[in-house]
Amino acid sequence: MILVTGATGTVGREVVRRLPADLHVRIMARDPAKVPSAARTRETVAGDHRCPRTLARALAGVKAAFLVTTDVAGDNDARFVRAARSAGVRHVVKLSAAAVLDPEADDLITRWQRANEELLQGSGMEWTLLRPRSFMSNTLSWAASIRSERVVRALYGASANACVDPRDLAEVAARVLAEGGHAGKAYTLTGPRAITAAEQTDQLGRLLGVPLRFEELSPEQARVALGARFPAPVVEALLQSAERQRAGAKAQLTNTVGEVTGRPAGTFHAWANDHVQAFGPQARSGSRALPLRSEVRTASR
Repeated sequence: MILVTGATGTVGREVVRRLPADLHVRIMARDPAKVPSAARTRETVAGDHRCPRTLARALAGVKAAFLVTTDVAGDNDARFVRAARSAGVRHVVKLSAAAVLDPEADDLITRWQRANEELLQGSGMEWTLLRPRSFMSNTLSWAASIRSERVVRALYGASANACVDPRDLAEVAARVLAEGGHAGKAYTLTGPRAITAAEQTDQLGRLLGVPLRFEELSPEQARVALGARFPAPVVEALLQSAERQRAGAKAQLTNTVGEVTGRPAGTFHAWANDHVQAFGPQARSGSRALPLRSEVRTASR
C-alpha cells in the first residue's frame, strides 16, 4: 500500500492522479472533505502529524509513503518518520527543495529542509529525496493583479529560475513510489530552461491576448506583500532566497525529469497555456490564485 500526504496541495493531488489504478493508495488529510473529488476513489483517512493515534492509523499496512510537510521549522517530519518506522514502512519519498545543495543558502527554510533530509536518511528506512526548483504554479499569485490591473509585481524581474512544472514533479514522485530502484537517491528537478519573471509576464500576456506590465518591487515592498501571507521568519527566508536567485544561483538545469520519466520536462509556456483561464477575467471569484502553503519552501528555492 502507498500513502500520500499533502493530497490537497499542488503536488500531492497530481501524485494521486498519476499512481496506477491497480495500486492500493491511501490518502491522509487533516480534512478528508478537501481531498479533490477525482481522488475520492482512493481510500482516504483523516490524519494529523500532531496526533500519533491518527498517524498510526494512516500508516498501518503502508509500505511506501509520499511525505509533504509545511510546518517550517516545526517537527512534523520527525513525528511522521517515527510513526512510519514504528509501522514498518519500508520507503519514504520526501518532497524537499533544490536549495539544500547550495552552500550559500542558509535561510530558515533551507536549514529546516536540510535537517529533515538528514532525519530521514538516518531513520533506517529506505528513502528518496525530491528537490525541485520553484513551481511554475507559483505565478498563480499574480492572477488577481493581472485580472484587475494587467500588471505583475515581483522582485528582480531579470533574475532567472529553472522552475519546474508541478505535474512533472508529481510524475517523478509517482514513478519513484510505484517502481523499484530509487532508494537512496536524491533527484534535483528543474524545467527545461531558466526563465525570468519578466519573461513569464510576457508569455502570460501573449496567451491572454492582452498587454501586461511588469513592475519590479523593492525588497521592502516585497517584504510587505509577503508579510500579508506568511510569518515574518518565512518572509525573511524568501527574501534571502530571492537574493540568491538574483546572484544566479537558481538558473542551473538538470535532465532528471527526462531521465526518470522518459520524456522532456514541460516548459513554462506549456504550463501557462494549460492554466491560462486562472489568469483571465472568466476565472471564478474566490478561486485559488495564491500558492498553497505547501509551496512555501519551493516558492523561490
